[in-house]
Amino acid sequence: MWVGKYYLTTPIYYVNAQPHLGHAYTTIVGDALARWHRLLGDDVYFLTGTDEHGLKIQQAADAAGTSPQAFTDSIAPLFQKAWERLNISNNDFIRTTEPRHRVGVQKLLQACFDAGDIELDKYSGLYCVACEAYFTEDDLDNNLCPIHKRPVEHVEEENYFFRLSRFEQRLIDWYSSHPGAVVPEHRVNEVIGFIKQGLQDFSVSRKTLTWGIPLPFDESHVAYVWFDALANYITAIGYGSDDAKFNEWWPVNHHLIGKDIIRFHNVYWPAMLMSAGIEPPKGWAVGGWLLVGGEKMSKTSGNVVNPLDLVDEFGVDGFRYYVLSDTTYGNDGDFTYEGLVSRYNSDLANNLGNLAARVATVVGKKCNGVGTAPDPNSPLAEHARTAVADTIAQWEIVQPSRALEATWGLIRATNAHLENNEPWKAEAGPLVDTVMGDALEALRIVTLLAFPAIPDTAREIWRRIGMTTDIESCRIPADVQWGQYPVGSPVEKGDPLFPRRTLA
Repeated sequence: MWVGKYYLTTPIYYVNAQPHLGHAYTTIVGDALARWHRLLGDDVYFLTGTDEHGLKIQQAADAAGTSPQAFTDSIAPLFQKAWERLNISNNDFIRTTEPRHRVGVQKLLQACFDAGDIELDKYSGLYCVACEAYFTEDDLDNNLCPIHKRPVEHVEEENYFFRLSRFEQRLIDWYSSHPGAVVPEHRVNEVIGFIKQGLQDFSVSRKTLTWGIPLPFDESHVAYVWFDALANYITAIGYGSDDAKFNEWWPVNHHLIGKDIIRFHNVYWPAMLMSAGIEPPKGWAVGGWLLVGGEKMSKTSGNVVNPLDLVDEFGVDGFRYYVLSDTTYGNDGDFTYEGLVSRYNSDLANNLGNLAARVATVVGKKCNGVGTAPDPNSPLAEHARTAVADTIAQWEIVQPSRALEATWGLIRATNAHLENNEPWKAEAGPLVDTVMGDALEALRIVTLLAFPAIPDTAREIWRRIGMTTDIESCRIPADVQWGQYPVGSPVEKGDPLFPRRTLA
C-alpha cells in the first residue's frame, strides 16, 4: 500500500509557566489528528515542544534565583510528563535550547541575511514583554496590549530587521494559488487582511538580551523570538543538521496554531521561508481558545486549569473526549466543570458505555457469549456508511468535534436499533442472532472510528468484542466497511467503561 507522508506540529509552548488546559487542548487535537492519519496508512511525524529563550524566561529565572537554563530544565519536563499522561503520541519533542535547534536557526538567519532581507536598523516603538511583540498605537486597546491587557513599554534600540514589507505581493499571490491552505476557511480572510493593511519590517534580534541564540553574522545580538521559535518546525526535522530527513518531511502538512498567533505563523513564517529559499507550509489549522469564565487562560489572569487534575477524576479518555467534542475547532469554547460532567455522562456513559455493556450482556445471555453474523442488508449498514463518510470528511478538514458527532450518530442509531427490536425480551434464535450481529458490527466500526479520540477505551472495547487484530494495524476506509465482524468471537462484558459522574 502506498503510504503518504503527514507532518503535523503544535505550537511550541513557552516555559514561563506549567502546562494548562489551553496547551492540552491543541496538543490533544494534534494527537487525535496524528492517530487518524496513521489509521489512513500515512507515515506520520507529529512534533511538539517548548520555547525556551527570550526576555520572559530571563526575567522568570532571575525571579526564581536561578539561571535561565536551569529554569527551563525544570519546566520543560513538566510538559513532557503531561503529554505522556494525556496519551500523546508525538514522534518528537523539541526544546529550543537543543544544539540541533541552534544550528538550524543560525542557518536560517544566515540564508535570509545572504538574500539581503535582514538589515541593521534602529527601532523605537511600543513593546509587550508578555507577547514579545511590537505594537503600533492603533494596535493597542486603551493603551494596553490587545492580547494580555497589560501596559506596553517604550523601547528604543538597534536591531536587525527582517524586511517583511518586501513580501506583501508574494504572500498574496501564494495564498491565492493555494486555496484551502488555511482551515477553517474564514481564517484566510484574516490573513489576507493583515497583509493588505501593509506589512511592517520586524526585529529579528535583541542586543540587550543574552538568553538566546547569537546571530551568525553578528554575535553581539541574539535571535529575537519569532526567528528562534518558528524555526523549530524545520530544525526538528533536520534543517541545518540532517538534509535527508528535512527533504523527506518538509513542507509540513498542518501547523496547529491558536488564533492569536496567526500573524506570526501565516505572514511572518512563510515570508521567512521564501527569503531562505524554502517552500512554505502546505497548511495551517487555526483553533480558537478554551475560555474560563469568558476569558483566555493565562497565568496573569489566575484562571489556569490544570488538565491533570481533570484526568484524575474523569480518566484520560473521558477528558480527551470532552476536549475534542465540546468545541468546534476554530471557534472559542468555554470550559466549565458542569459541561464536562454533562458531556461525559451523556456521550460516554449513557451512549458508548451503555451500548458496549448491553451488547455484551445480551450476547452472553442469548448467544452463548459468542459473536454472531451481521445482516448485510441491516438498516444499520446504511447508518454505518453515512457515519464513515462523514467522519472521514470532517477529519480531513480538521474538525474533530464534527467527526466525533458523525461517529456518535452510529452509536445512537445502534442503541435505537436495539430498542426497536428488544432482543433481551426475545427467545434465543436467528432473530436475536441477527440483531446482535448487527450491533457487534456497528460497535466494531464505531470503535475504530473513535480510536483517535479515546485510544485506551477503544482498545478495550476491541478486545471485549473478540477482535484479535491490533486496532492500530487497521486501515480506514477498508476496515470500516460493513460486514467484517469475525463470527464466533468471544464477547466479554467487563467493568463499566465510563462510570457515571455527579457534580461535586
